[in-house]
Amino acid sequence: MWLPTPVYDRVPQFWLLLGLLFMSSGTYLGFDYSLSFWYFGVGFICCIWSLWIFSMRLSARKAPDQAQQTTEASQDVDAGTEPVA
Repeated sequence: MWLPTPVYDRVPQFWLLLGLLFMSSGTYLGFDYSLSFWYFGVGFICCIWSLWIFSMRLSARKAPDQAQQTTEASQDVDAGTEPVA
């Protein structure tokens, strides 16, 4: 499934906001309420999921840059070893 770019870029922020809302709901309900621990747990998982998505996207965006730099470096070495005509 393809998402529009603005939506795709905001997905980690959505998960973080959802996690914070769950955690704040658990705090609002108080710890006397039996489901507040579940609210906290789901909120924590959503926040961790958000950070994981963000870190994966960050590493995927850096990977092509590193590959391009190594390719350019190898081309520089190859250019230096070629005989001049």
